[in-house]
Amino acid sequence: MVVTPDTSAATFNTKDVTNHDHWQSMTLTLGGERHYRAVETHSYSDATLSLNATAGVCDLPWLEMRVTLEQQQGESRAVNLVPARLRIDEQPVIDTMAEFITERGDDGFYAHFYLSDLESLMADMRQGEQLFLGFDQEEREPWYMTFSLQGADAAIHRMLSQCKGSGNF
Repeated sequence: MVVTPDTSAATFNTKDVTNHDHWQSMTLTLGGERHYRAVETHSYSDATLSLNATAGVCDLPWLEMRVTLEQQQGESRAVNLVPARLRIDEQPVIDTMAEFITERGDDGFYAHFYLSDLESLMADMRQGEQLFLGFDQEEREPWYMTFSLQGADAAIHRMLSQCKGSGNF
C-alpha cells in the first residue's frame, strides 16, 4: 500500500520505491513538487505511518498516519484536534496533539502530529522496535495503534538522503 501526501487529494507519481523490511522509502512527484517518504505498510492493512520531507525544506519533515476509510471524502477539512501520545519501545511517552484531517476526493483519514522535537523522535525510531500511538476520544476509550520499526532506520536514512541530494534543501 502506497499513500500520497494530503495535497488536495492530488495523485502523485511514485518512483524509486525501495523495501526495507516492514518499511518502504520512495519519491513522490507531481509537476515540480517533490516529496520523499519513509512509510510503514506492514502493521495494518488499512493504516500507514509515514515520515515525509519536501524538497526545499528537507529540515522540516513531518509525521503522519493515514487510515483508509470506506468512501472518498466530499470535502477537505480539519475534523478534530486531539491529545495524542507516542512512545518508542520503553522510551518516555511524548505527549502531543494530533490534527485529524480529511481531503476531498481521498478515501483517507489523516493524523498530523504536532511535535517540537521530531529530530529526537526520528533518532529513536531508527533504533527502536515499535512505535506506540494513543489518541484520546473524550468519553470513549482511547484509540491505540502499534507500528513496527523494523526497517525504519534504512527507510528514514534513504528518505533524508534523497531529499538532501535533490539540491533543494
